[in-house]
Amino acid sequence: MTSVRPSRAGRESPAPRPAVFLDRDGTLTEARHYPTRPSDLVLQPGIGPWLRTLRETHGAALVVVTNQSGLARALFTDRDLEAMHRHLRDELACVGVELDGIYTCPHHVDGVVPELTRRCPCRKPEPGMLLRAATDLRLDLARSWMIGDFATDVEAGHRAGCRTAWVGPRATAATTGGTAAATCDAAPAAPGTPPVPAPDPAAPTLRAATTAEALREICRRGG
Repeated sequence: MTSVRPSRAGRESPAPRPAVFLDRDGTLTEARHYPTRPSDLVLQPGIGPWLRTLRETHGAALVVVTNQSGLARALFTDRDLEAMHRHLRDELACVGVELDGIYTCPHHVDGVVPELTRRCPCRKPEPGMLLRAATDLRLDLARSWMIGDFATDVEAGHRAGCRTAWVGPRATAATTGGTAAATCDAAPAAPGTPPVPAPDPAAPTLRAATTAEALREICRRGG
């Protein structure tokens, strides 16, 4: 299930753009257990200015990629999801932000809706939604970021070839010393010092306590 901004769909850019891919629940919006109504989607605090900067200053596409197994589990309908995403776009518009696309995976092996009860290449940690967006919107995955609050979001970003940001309490609990915003990027070693082992390739590029902090750091790095 895909919702692409009409003015972007079908229009090629002179060159592929970078993107910031955002998980929805717990990353772009506050964590809720299986949101089913538009009012359940509440934006994370402080994200508006940084999302605007990424789009307007750094030229990044803003794309939501979200697992929504509630469809397979019959907890809500396609129409309910469309209403939630209209509300999400409206809420973002209130802080001056426009999304380039929303990509949804409705599948789950434990679903009760027969046509949605299966494994698929789009459910994170699989990279299918990111790869499809890259084709639809002409995106440069190597210059892009995937931001999420679960390890599956990070893994999807890795598999798509993106840099990754892990946000929220799970991310900060995993950092050495529990620092709020730690990065896995190694600083250049001084001459004569022993080499530092490379970070785990499955590790995120950065970790942050909040989505706003991760977006600020991505802006600082130039998108």
